[in-house]
Amino acid sequence: MRGLLLVIAASAVVTACGASPTPAAAALTPGEHEQTVTVDGRQRSFLVHVPAGLRAGRRTPVVIVLHGGGGDARNAIEQTGMSEQADRSGFLAVYPDGTGRLDRTLLTWNSGTCCGYALDQQVDDVAFVATLIEQLKREYAGDPRRIFVAGMSNGAMMSYRLGCELADRIAAIAPVAGAMGIDCRPSAPISVVAFHGTADQHVRYQGGTPQIQADQHPRHDPPVADTISFWADHDHCTSTSTQDVSSDTTRQVHTCPDGVEVTLYTINGGRHAWPGGQKGQAGADQPTDTISATQLMWQFFQQHPKAA
Repeated sequence: MRGLLLVIAASAVVTACGASPTPAAAALTPGEHEQTVTVDGRQRSFLVHVPAGLRAGRRTPVVIVLHGGGGDARNAIEQTGMSEQADRSGFLAVYPDGTGRLDRTLLTWNSGTCCGYALDQQVDDVAFVATLIEQLKREYAGDPRRIFVAGMSNGAMMSYRLGCELADRIAAIAPVAGAMGIDCRPSAPISVVAFHGTADQHVRYQGGTPQIQADQHPRHDPPVADTISFWADHDHCTSTSTQDVSSDTTRQVHTCPDGVEVTLYTINGGRHAWPGGQKGQAGADQPTDTISATQLMWQFFQQHPKAA
């Protein structure tokens, strides 16, 4: 017993002197942290961007950004500018990698109806993100009431699936240029802010078969209006308003009980791109510069934490 007490006392001295910082304190060092976690027998990777000024012990909002099909975490950082927004606003920006046949190239998400390797192999990306969320809460002091997910294209499809299957853990989702093609049965209300261009040929605004499709799997997407109506019905929204917010963009807002909201930004003539961001790759569609999806979704996230 005496030896055990000496060990405990020695450990307390080491911790007090700062020789062995807690994982949370080390994780809150400003900059990018590349990490891995094993889920379903697969080693999965993700990047966490920590802004300056975060303090250990203070709960911090988390924005998880899912890259498009064929992209990766670095691609999502460049395309969205979310790390710069995190630096300005003081939240954690997190960029997971999908999976692919080759190491960290041509990565995709298993959104249920798309895409590529992840769909072929039935990769459990829902379990990956669920595990990631718990790790962010534990090691980075992520705020359980302010966990948000955004995504582009295949990543947007995955964000819809996560909203459907992890509604008890996620406060809001922000799909950009994606479709929801699965049987969705959320366990709780969840706020949604979506962005979609009327001239998108990869995920058509009116639904149907894509006019341009790199993925080999046949797909018939629902109209954007049907998806927004689903979420408005699920969230028991009580009123709707529409307004122009820029020369090419209209915002439709569905107001729901308990502070929940469903909003759609329609970019008239907009193509398959992240509004206000960068092209995902050379030859990709040019995004509109009249609005910033990154800024607008962060404003939305701030206003819609998970109900206590």
